[in-house]
Amino acid sequence: MLNSIRVKLMKKNSLGNTGFKTSVIGIGLAEIGYELNLNERNQASHLLNSAIDNGINFLDTAACYGISEELIGLTVSNRRDEYFLATKAGHSQNNAYSDWSYEAITHSINTSLKKLKTDHVDLVQLHSCSAETLKKGNSIKALEDALKSGKTRFIGYSGDNDDAHWAVDSGIFSTLQTSYNIVEQRARSTDLLEKASKKNMGIIIKRPIAGSAWAKAKINSKNLRTYDNIYLNRAIKMQSIGNIDLEPSDGISTSISFTINNPYISVAIIGTKNPEHLIENINQVNKNFPLAESVLMELHKRFDDLDDNWVQQT
Repeated sequence: MLNSIRVKLMKKNSLGNTGFKTSVIGIGLAEIGYELNLNERNQASHLLNSAIDNGINFLDTAACYGISEELIGLTVSNRRDEYFLATKAGHSQNNAYSDWSYEAITHSINTSLKKLKTDHVDLVQLHSCSAETLKKGNSIKALEDALKSGKTRFIGYSGDNDDAHWAVDSGIFSTLQTSYNIVEQRARSTDLLEKASKKNMGIIIKRPIAGSAWAKAKINSKNLRTYDNIYLNRAIKMQSIGNIDLEPSDGISTSISFTINNPYISVAIIGTKNPEHLIENINQVNKNFPLAESVLMELHKRFDDLDDNWVQQT
């Protein structure tokens, strides 16, 4: 049984100035929300309890991730003090529409708390809204009021590109969640990660292995989710230049090492609904060694040289 396996994730990082020590990888819960139903709550329970048992203490969900919040509430709300719980507001369930009004954000937070079976979350993030929306202030005011009332301990922004730069520059948020991986390096090349780190923000990385695009490009696999096809095409272009001396033969190892060893990041969230994949991810992190400096520099160079408006995917 997987829940009897102990492959404790040892490495932890500081989550900015929150005072929380987060596991270097967290678990992204969009997949369980979209791909499981309430009759499959036992699978969700196995996944989430195995994650916590094996040292993962950062759970990332969102109001729009299907039934993700309900499954968390049904399966691990009794272990609430064992993990940092992050959710997002701004998009309706299953992304049917977005609403950044004060009333909508407040309603979203209250609904999330009910589904999660808790009186507070650790982090509420505005979910990929534009800088223009942020400047209006309504959505930010809703988060600040939730913070004052104790419904959340911290507020954050989840997004990319110029919008993420505005959020960081504003000084309003405790955390930034943004995309970063081998084929998605704009957060590095535009100094977004460094800037957020200098402001003592917790930096949460989404899509840290790019849907396994680097590994799949090596074996000419096109078994990717639709939005990952962009990543696959970028990986193919970067790899077409030739092999990289001293690069690990396993593309997943390269991908994980590239992301988690970036000095600025706090936690990388990897999504899965499969408990076996969860254990594999933990094993990869535990055995991981930093990439050789020459490999890292070559990966940076290839991205920068080929970057033809390779903006971060939102």
